[in-house]
Amino acid sequence: MAPTGPRRLLAVDRRHAILERVAEQQSIHIGEFAAELGVSEMTVRRDIARLERDGFLRRTYGGATAHLTRTLELGFNARALEQPAAKRLIGMRGAELVKDATTLFVGIGSTCEQFARFLPSRDDRTVITDSVPLGGLFGTRAGRVVVLGGEVRRDELSCIGPVAAAAVRRYHADVAVLGAAGLSTSVGLTELFDEEAEIHRSMIEQSERVVVLTDSTKMGADEHAVVAPVEAIDVLVTDEHIDGASALELRSRGVEIVIAGSDDRRGADSGAA
Repeated sequence: MAPTGPRRLLAVDRRHAILERVAEQQSIHIGEFAAELGVSEMTVRRDIARLERDGFLRRTYGGATAHLTRTLELGFNARALEQPAAKRLIGMRGAELVKDATTLFVGIGSTCEQFARFLPSRDDRTVITDSVPLGGLFGTRAGRVVVLGGEVRRDELSCIGPVAAAAVRRYHADVAVLGAAGLSTSVGLTELFDEEAEIHRSMIEQSERVVVLTDSTKMGADEHAVVAPVEAIDVLVTDEHIDGASALELRSRGVEIVIAGSDDRRGADSGAA
């Protein structure tokens, strides 16, 4: 039998490799990456164009010479590649905490998407969300689902604008479950965009409890759109790498901290809902 050469990657495997590289390095050196995969530069360019078109990547500007390096940012659909194990555990633990709630608001982001996958279905539950993907996910299950509507932000697939802002004010929730673009003891809970921050502020005011799901890489980050001070958070579900000083400060200000994947609930009440 004649010797075989290296196995050529399928297109789906090449694109997954591109997403992993972007998650790690935020850039692709097209020539080097093509050589690693044993394909042409044009093949890599076509794969990147397809990933951009499908919403898995988006271009950013600046950085190195465009024909050598393309700086890219993960779109919503691919963000689960960042801290995937932590997000899965956080989502699972958050779903455990609020499983008895009958009215839930669930915000945007890949950690909230993990939460949605683990939340048990209930006929008597209403879920309100500003996330189009989560509306679709919840819509396949028992219970009532309300997607806020209005304009949809293409990159985040979130409902924004005056229609969404008016719609959210019609609802009261047992629990608001939110992700975070940033969480710091000085600024509080922050988002990337003002429109999403406005929606989440409204829902915090209209909810009995607020549960924030975020991995420790978001701790200390301050994005420009402030959602709420840390005192508005009842429970923070995060991973074991949370900074000790931050955890101590958050607890001193009334935030209950649950470490996902740990038997030590650090004072968390399993009846958080």
